[in-house]
Amino acid sequence: MGTLDPSVAAIRTAVRDALRATPVPAGKPLALVACSGGADSLALAAATGFVAPRLGWRAGLLTVDHRLQPDSAAQAGAVAEWAGKAGFDPVQVLPVTVPAGRRSGGPEAAARTARYQALAGAAGRLGAAAVLLGHTRDDQAETVLLALARGAGPRGLAGMPARRDRDGVAWLRPLLGTGRAQTGAACRAQRLEPWQDPHNRDPAYARARVRATALPALVEALGERVVDNLARTAAQLAADTAALDALAAAALTAARTADGGLAVGALQELPDAVRTRVLHAWARELGAGGSALSHRHVAVLDALVTGWHGQGPVHLPGGIQVSRLGTALLADPTATGGGRPTPPRPATGGPIPG
Repeated sequence: MGTLDPSVAAIRTAVRDALRATPVPAGKPLALVACSGGADSLALAAATGFVAPRLGWRAGLLTVDHRLQPDSAAQAGAVAEWAGKAGFDPVQVLPVTVPAGRRSGGPEAAARTARYQALAGAAGRLGAAAVLLGHTRDDQAETVLLALARGAGPRGLAGMPARRDRDGVAWLRPLLGTGRAQTGAACRAQRLEPWQDPHNRDPAYARARVRATALPALVEALGERVVDNLARTAAQLAADTAALDALAAAALTAARTADGGLAVGALQELPDAVRTRVLHAWARELGAGGSALSHRHVAVLDALVTGWHGQGPVHLPGGIQVSRLGTALLADPTATGGGRPTPPRPATGGPIPG
């Protein structure tokens, strides 16, 4: 019996650890691998197909056809054909439509949103307990660099989470501690032929430019450890952000008033990092969520608490007004120019963030 290639062993171990740490309902749970056919997701799929049945899971596979290239349907079909022969069940091709034109975040964000909506819909229909995504340590480093370029705060610099639970599904990224070189080596060791997505080399996409020029330049200037260090920084910031979010959630509850507002006195006692998180979470509850809610909006809300001089209402995305009335912040989610504030709406769901 031959010796198992170290890269294959490392990826199988990462998948095994991720599935073992995932609470599941009774029975034989379903784990779905999101696989484009690239080296990262292909190595992940091969490892999941081996590990999942040995842990009592069923292994299925989803491949998204973004329909952005002439041969995209053929490529998605080839991935599905391989998955069926490899024993994955169910196997589904998910065609999506990526909106054209100018959108917040550009074409990359539009494609990502369409992809996650399709994956989430399939996971719900199939009753999956987990969806596995093939992002690697290199992807995480690229994400941190892109967040730095955007001027993102700690939440953006925390990068992609190794796990996120939503609507009863665990979204897992087992390979965030695995380098892209390892996934390529694992494919070669198992005689798998990855697809080379031309978008990954297209300079029209910011991530492609970071991958081709920015990150290699940093490695050349600072050494190979820079990729590990960027990914480690993301993990540390994720832990700090989780702790601050927990404090903010408790503070939001404590600051609520009977009429759906927030008590200014309670907010004034909070550290800046906690208070701004409370205001951000409250604004999202009101319906001002998504990318339209910016740091600037939260800063103006914060001024109602910390820089009060009788200023008028703050206008948030979605036609929402927030005013300071006496010792409370109160909101009217439907205001267009005044009126009596009303209690906030509960937060609503959306696609899984990338």
